Amino acid sequence: MAHMLHAAARRVQWSRAGAAKKAACLLAAAYGLKILYPIIRGRVKRASGRGGAHDETGRAVPHRAGSRGRAAPAVDAEFFKQLLELRKLFFPKLVSAELGLLCLHSFALVSRTFLSIYVAALDGKIVKSIVEKKPRSFIFKLIKWLMIAIPATFVNSTIRYLECKLALAFRTRLVDHAYETYFANQTYYKVISMDGRLANPDQSLTEDIMMFSQSVAHLYSNLTKPILDVVLTSYTLIRTARSRGANPIGPTVLAGLVVYATARVLKACSPKFGKLVAEEAHKKGYLRFIHSRIIANVEEIAFYRGHKVELKQLQKSYKDLTDQMNLILSKRLWYIMIEQFLMKYVWSSCGMIMVAVPIITATGFADELEDGQKQAMVSERTEAFTTSRNLLISGADAIERIMSSYKEVTELAGYTARVYNMFAVFDEVRRGIYKRTAVIQGSVNNSRSEDKAELHIDGPLEIKGKVIDVDQGIICENVPIITPNGDVVVSRLNFKVEEGMNLLITGPNGCGKSSLFRILSGLWPVYEGVLYKPPPQHMFYIPQRPYMSIGTLRDQVIYPDSVEDMHEKGYQDQDLESILHMVHLYHIVQREGGWDAIMDWKDVLSGGEKQRMGMARMFYHKPKYALLDECTSAVSIDVEGKIFQAAKAAGISLLSITHRPSLWKYHTHLLQFDGQGGWRFEQLDTAIRLSLSEEKQRLESQLAGIPKMQQRLNELCKILGEDSVLKTMDKEE
Repeated sequence: MAHMLHAAARRVQWSRAGAAKKAACLLAAAYGLKILYPIIRGRVKRASGRGGAHDETGRAVPHRAGSRGRAAPAVDAEFFKQLLELRKLFFPKLVSAELGLLCLHSFALVSRTFLSIYVAALDGKIVKSIVEKKPRSFIFKLIKWLMIAIPATFVNSTIRYLECKLALAFRTRLVDHAYETYFANQTYYKVISMDGRLANPDQSLTEDIMMFSQSVAHLYSNLTKPILDVVLTSYTLIRTARSRGANPIGPTVLAGLVVYATARVLKACSPKFGKLVAEEAHKKGYLRFIHSRIIANVEEIAFYRGHKVELKQLQKSYKDLTDQMNLILSKRLWYIMIEQFLMKYVWSSCGMIMVAVPIITATGFADELEDGQKQAMVSERTEAFTTSRNLLISGADAIERIMSSYKEVTELAGYTARVYNMFAVFDEVRRGIYKRTAVIQGSVNNSRSEDKAELHIDGPLEIKGKVIDVDQGIICENVPIITPNGDVVVSRLNFKVEEGMNLLITGPNGCGKSSLFRILSGLWPVYEGVLYKPPPQHMFYIPQRPYMSIGTLRDQVIYPDSVEDMHEKGYQDQDLESILHMVHLYHIVQREGGWDAIMDWKDVLSGGEKQRMGMARMFYHKPKYALLDECTSAVSIDVEGKIFQAAKAAGISLLSITHRPSLWKYHTHLLQFDGQGGWRFEQLDTAIRLSLSEEKQRLESQLAGIPKMQQRLNELCKILGEDSVLKTMDKEE
């Protein structure tokens, strides 16, 4: 009975232990499900959303639109074509500093490979001296090993140094070419305003070029040396095996099969890192765009107290970025696990077989010898094993780096596609080829309502018009005003501004006034007709919010000239002082500490002071024609009148957009848009126009009280229970 109770107790104890183990397994499984469920759910969502044309954020963003029509970056013929095109920028000529750095880098890589083979052989000799118990030989070879370590470490450091120098040289070449193209023919403006393929050119010009250059330099180092290591170590191993009478065919075939199988498995399991990295770069660019937009409009956001809306947009864009980065990390987790298992453990076991078989089967290591020679054979075997093992480890590490580089090559494909696309867009925009993305086309309805355009052109806009530079006058012959979205604001515009004429341009908002100035300044193309105008240096545009550059107070007046340009034109600081007196702005010279004061002028100067600074630039440059776009709206009427009178006295023809009747008397002709595509050009009679304006204002003030009177009449009728005579008349009408 006691025996049965003892057995039952043991069974109960075993079942409790089993229950504890089962509970622990269930807890571990639940925790694993909690961790993996969001990842799996995210993958399923992305897989189901790939067929849609909309972007993952549920909101149309510029950079997503620009990339939607292109295939995902991959290691294919298109990638190699793009890389070869960019190579022409790396090495613009046969003899260049970049090619010299590349040769030095290659020489350092080759030297490091031969040093590795020599050190491997020296390691075998050191182990042999230990087995043979020869301390003097051991010390001598150890000193030799330490001596060879000095040039080896120097070569390693040189390889890293030259790799960084090569990446910097590549980046410098790309940046120089990018800046030259970006600022040629006002490409920097047209990329943003006329073309929609690059929403964040700042990221492409900085981070994308940097990552591409570093990736190319690192990949060259990470592929050249491993390939050379594989060739030389394989040759050394085969030669050693044959010298000892072993057959190297079997181990060589085994190595080839293992490497081939590993490559096939890794390629089948490898995610599309190129597409993932390109998508991550897109999301980084959009997050930076949101930040820069907040910084540029910080005052307006603060006035509206719109921080909650902006915070939600920032959090949404950051969450999109983190989701993409988590997706990449999760894919790398499984890929690296498979990669490490194959390359470390499977390759190590095969390497032991490859080292052991030649030593066991080699006739040069046979044991049928006298007793005195067996010890020597043991040391020979040990030396051969150590040397072969070190060489095999070096070769395996080289093959591992080559195969691991496939992931880096796919990432390079993403950077290559972005940089190549940036240069392609710059080149096409510089040549007048514009492409509108889906985001821009999606806003066509808004543009139509704002501009009140009657027509809209779908598809690419063909530039058929001509721009002819002339010395005097501005003539528009059948020139349409067409926005980048394809809205036709004015179908055909004809007018002529002769020397000495001053043109007043009026019309409702969105009728094409500022658009006309963009065409005259060369920012927008002439799609049809002929435009005769002076060269750009004889025309000067002043916007409502003048741009304040980085630099001294002197730089603000002479912008965009430099101090050297100012001296070449014969100007001195005294001349600039007279200009500031002319625009009633001289007090800021004393207030801000002189001409050499450097400040953030955008914040230091008030709105009216910035507008007067814009007019000061006009007097400094002395153009034949000045395009004034509400440029004195924050200036007092008396100062504004003096500035316009001084401009006329200086012989500057004014083309002004203004709503102030006080400025009409400084103009001779009128170009008026009706907002429906119509316009009229005529001589301006200021007296008649002022009388008509006064009558309009008088009628507006009289009619403004009618709705209140009508409302009061309705209330009285309701109180009295009677109808009004005016109501009866309205019904009869």
